[in-house]
This record gives sequence, C-alpha cells and structure tokens, in this order.
Amino acid sequence: MVKKDRTVKDRIRLLYNGQSKRATRFRYGLLAFDAVTIMFFIGTAPLPMSVQLMLVDVVLGILILADLSARMWIATDRLRFLRQVYVIADIAVLASLVLAPLMGQTLGVLRVLRALRLIHSYHVLRDLRRDNRFFRLHEDAIVAAVNLFVFVFMMTAVVFFLRGGEEPGLTSYVDALYFTVAALTTTGFGDIVLSSTTGKVLSVVIMVFGVALFMRLARAIFVPAKIKYKCPECGLSRHDPDAIHCKHCGHELKIETEGAGA
Repeated sequence: MVKKDRTVKDRIRLLYNGQSKRATRFRYGLLAFDAVTIMFFIGTAPLPMSVQLMLVDVVLGILILADLSARMWIATDRLRFLRQVYVIADIAVLASLVLAPLMGQTLGVLRVLRALRLIHSYHVLRDLRRDNRFFRLHEDAIVAAVNLFVFVFMMTAVVFFLRGGEEPGLTSYVDALYFTVAALTTTGFGDIVLSSTTGKVLSVVIMVFGVALFMRLARAIFVPAKIKYKCPECGLSRHDPDAIHCKHCGHELKIETEGAGA
C-alpha cells in the first residue's frame, strides 16, 4: 500500500514538475483553468448571490481544493509551501467560496485573489518559453501586462471589501473598479473620493504601485525585446535575439533560434 501511494505521488509530481509532453499539456490545462476561473470570478463579482452561482462556486471550489491538496502533497517543504503568496491566495479563495453564501458578495469578491495564480508558475513560464516564440520575444511585456491586470482587479477587490458602502458613491464592485482605474491613471475625476484614513492609504497604494506597474509595461513594450540566455562567461542574462557574442565580455553565445524559415 505504501509502495502504491508513493507511485501515485511520483506520478502527480511528474505532472506538476516534469518535462514530458503529458506534463506540459497538464500544466497548460491548469493555466487554462486558472484563466477561466479568474474571468468567472471577476465577471460574477458584481452579481447577487444565487443558487446557480452557488452551485458553480461549489464545483470550482472542489477543483481548486483538489489542485491545492495535490501541490501540497508533493511539496518537499510544506511549511514553505503554505507561506507562498499564491497558496495563501488560494486558501482565501476557498474560504470566500465557503462563506460567501452566508455573507454575500462583499466577502465573495475575495475570489478575485485567484488572479495571483495567473502565469506566475516557474514551470508554466518554462513551458511557454520553450513552446511559444511570441512569448519568448515578448515575455517581459506579457508578464508586465498580466501583473498590471492582476493588480487592478486585486485592488478593486480590496477597495470594495474594505470601503464598499462606507464611502459616498462606492456601492458596487463596478464603482470600486472605476475608482481603482481612475486612481491608477491619476485622472482623479473626483466623483468618488475615499476620505477616510484607510481610503487615503488605499489611494496612495493604488497610485504608487499602479503607476510603477504601468511604467514597467510601457518600458517592456517600447524598449527593444531581449532574450533570456545566461552568458557562460560573465553571467549576463539579457541579449538581443540575434546576438552571437555577449555585449559585456565578448564571449561567443549559442542562443537557440527557430532558423531562417521560422
């Protein structure tokens, strides 16, 4: 029985961490599942709780719990695993799915925390770099766009959870999203203003970190694309896609390309 359990555990570990085609397809499936659940949680955040929504929440909660349990089972250091921000986010999502029927969408909006899972897996990034030329050439811009997307909806959830119904004009998730975008772009229309101390702190966080993420995205788009390849001589990890020598030390590079017909 112990031997059988170990075999199953090894198989699961290979699915999550392996380099086979089956493992890659499995991780792409998880990425698709993450994207679907995130869009569902964002799209249903403004909606009132209903029986149909509760049933979908139950199904998604079971799948998320199964994924979280499997990742925890194969983790070599479970305490370290539980301290990861993406794991904490999943636990918060599961808690909100359980408590949302009792407390309504005010707590249910925390499901948007699952957006923290999007793309930020080392193994998924490795798969995308290997299999997708567009991702390799525009990795910085794609990751920056995802980070900005996650930040906007994360802060929207935080604003609505902490200040929803407490500030004039801030009565729905859409109001919180509108305020977050207006604060992030420093537009400041003035129709929704967080006047409390907590609200002012949230506004500062949105403006400071939001502008930083936006500038990172703009830089990734307009600065010439670089490829990640560690120079064996000096360790420089960013090079032009067609580089044959390291700009720092002049060492010969052997960056893999798709060839002239790519």
